[in-house]
Amino acid sequence: MSSAETETSIPEVRTLAERVFQQLQDAIVRGELAPGSKITEPCLSKAYGISRGPLREAMRRLEAHRLIERVPHVGARVVKLSMKELLELFDVREALESMAARLAAEHMTAGEIAGLRELLAMHERQADLKKGEAYFQREGDLDFHYRIVQGSHNRMLVTLLCDDLYYLVRLYRTQFSASGSRPQRAFVEHHRIVDAIEAGDAELAELLMRRHVSASRANVVDRYAATLRQAAETTA
Repeated sequence: MSSAETETSIPEVRTLAERVFQQLQDAIVRGELAPGSKITEPCLSKAYGISRGPLREAMRRLEAHRLIERVPHVGARVVKLSMKELLELFDVREALESMAARLAAEHMTAGEIAGLRELLAMHERQADLKKGEAYFQREGDLDFHYRIVQGSHNRMLVTLLCDDLYYLVRLYRTQFSASGSRPQRAFVEHHRIVDAIEAGDAELAELLMRRHVSASRANVVDRYAATLRQAAETTA
């Protein structure tokens, strides 16, 4: 292979790895690849019709984002937090996201706040939210919480919440936060947080975000506990 062909193939491999990463990430976040389930390169390669090179790159990224883990004598599997780990994750999220909301009230521009309003208007049109079934948010700029953290203009918080912990938090938020009237309540709470940010009321924005994440935590923990009980009964 010539150097020109090599240079051409590298971006193609990266593009393919990116596509596979997005597919696998969505499958994990939505629960199509169940927590704790074993995943192997041959099976994934066959399922997605790709070669091992791009797949390995995608799996490295999934591991870096804490969505898969390597277990000695078992291999790679989809991450599955214990209840203790889940509680610790939400403790960290509650502390850091409430701080981000306070800083957002101090630093977000009028344009950024208008963008938040537009985002919530887009969410309101979602079929799942209209039916009260779920409140699924796409990642990155289409995610309300992601935008709040970005609006804090604090680089350390952005690194922690939009990179290090983001995908793991999103996984549990997506799979276990939608039940009963929680999707609609969460949407209303989002609006109140934006109201406080727009008013420049940092203390209220922090309080409302803390309450919002705490309510999500209680809902996720209840649902996760139920899934653990069901799994235990199935294997008993």
